[in-house]
Amino acid sequence: MRSFDLAPLYRATVGYDQIADLMDRVLTKDISQPSYPPYNIEKTAEDAWRISLAVAGFSDADLTVEVRENALLVSGRKSEEDDDRTYLHRGIATRAFERRFHLADHVRVSGAAHENGMLHIDLVKEVPEALKPRRIEIAKSANGGKVLEGNTVN
Repeated sequence: MRSFDLAPLYRATVGYDQIADLMDRVLTKDISQPSYPPYNIEKTAEDAWRISLAVAGFSDADLTVEVRENALLVSGRKSEEDDDRTYLHRGIATRAFERRFHLADHVRVSGAAHENGMLHIDLVKEVPEALKPRRIEIAKSANGGKVLEGNTVN
């Protein structure tokens, strides 16, 4: 049970739905947080990141990487071709999984690679040119920079 009521935040803001949704997700105490497969998130540049998931036992055909509505969805489902094997000990988990990562605005997946049991997903933030800050030049005054005298009105 969370101790914060976010209803006033939803009522008093317009256009900040993502912040409210993020706070709602963070404050929700969901006991069934998935821990498989383990993953790392590293910052590779100022506006670039890499998510690395440990997916030992999965082939490229068993893994799916999708982007839907500002969310990165990584799932894995092992094919059932290994049914004829008899294991004495099976310590490598190859159970089906689904991991979801919420992406900020203008973050896109630039690539994915699967090597040595690790799935690497590269992300980059690309802000459109129209949203980047720009400097506005201040024009010189029409009178050549001379100060005109004026009367003060009270």
